[in-house]
Amino acid sequence: MFFELRQYRIKPGQRDKWVRLMEEKIIPFQISKGMVVIGSFVGQEEADLYVWIRRFESEEERKRLYKAVYESDYWQNEIAPQADEMLDLEKIQITRLEATPRSVIR
Repeated sequence: MFFELRQYRIKPGQRDKWVRLMEEKIIPFQISKGMVVIGSFVGQEEADLYVWIRRFESEEERKRLYKAVYESDYWQNEIAPQADEMLDLEKIQITRLEATPRSVIR
């Protein structure tokens, strides 16, 4: 099992709109495809920071879920264009993490 920590930088004035899109469309859609979303966060001291965490059981599962989500017509036609408008795509950081033995998130 591993986690994916995704850090995004939101364009000025877009944070509330981005959070609504995530909570009302993106997260529910990804969950409907089988993704496990652990949490979603905004920065307290960085107004442009949005972070979320997903969990995968294996690399094979990650690949299957990526394909189901990111290659879907809904994602490509509905979500991706909106994300392009709100996110600084060059600053997206994705970090893969493994929980330590005593981590409560395991």
